[in-house]
Amino acid sequence: MSPRPGPRPNVPVTLDGVEHQAYEGETVLELARRVGVRIPTLCYLEGLSVYGGCRLCVVQVAGDRRLTPACALEVTAELEVTTQSWELHEHRRRIVELLFAEGSHVCSFCVSSGSCELQDLATEHDVDHIHYDFAHPSAGLDASHPKYHLDRDRCVLCTRCVRVCDEVEGAHVWDVAMRGSRGRIVAGMDQPWSEVDDCTWCGKCVLVCPTGALSFKGRATSEMVHDPDVVAFLSMAREDGEWLDRKADA
Repeated sequence: MSPRPGPRPNVPVTLDGVEHQAYEGETVLELARRVGVRIPTLCYLEGLSVYGGCRLCVVQVAGDRRLTPACALEVTAELEVTTQSWELHEHRRRIVELLFAEGSHVCSFCVSSGSCELQDLATEHDVDHIHYDFAHPSAGLDASHPKYHLDRDRCVLCTRCVRVCDEVEGAHVWDVAMRGSRGRIVAGMDQPWSEVDDCTWCGKCVLVCPTGALSFKGRATSEMVHDPDVVAFLSMAREDGEWLDRKADA
């Protein structure tokens, strides 16, 4: 994450026993990334609003028995946070296992194998088998779009696609229908993707998808590389008025 302009950080926060200086208004996750402390995430994406749904970024706060999502925890002076512990590792491991059990994530058959954030999280948290019964979902495929493909059974409901389409592209093609185990991503008014006129074919939703739920048609597994950092780049460029400055110079 790029350093913020303006005043120097002056809010003392302790991460894993080491004191750091945070910016006022910064979240624990933003501070951790800025100082090089690893906190795993799945639904969080720099440049998008905070969703806080995956609960993989939870941390332990001194004086609080609850686990708190670092993406939504704003720093305060003298805050003491533990980002790595056996309890946190086991909590995150169980979440990853549940995500595998709830969806269809057989990596050897997935178009995003090797470039999947869920797969990376499983490796990081020592998930070599699943302790839960598999749900064997059948939410269905949508291959109606000429350029992209949707496999709902691989969706982890991180809502990255929903947020990037709404907040960055301004099209709001995607939304979440139903709740709980019946929850699923839908296009438009639960239409085939190809019938949603608001879709601009920009591909941002595919670029930010952390799994193989959204993919490009006609690409081999080795070419199925997502690029979630594009959102942070676009957001920063817009805040800086980069394109406006270029237009003025022209």
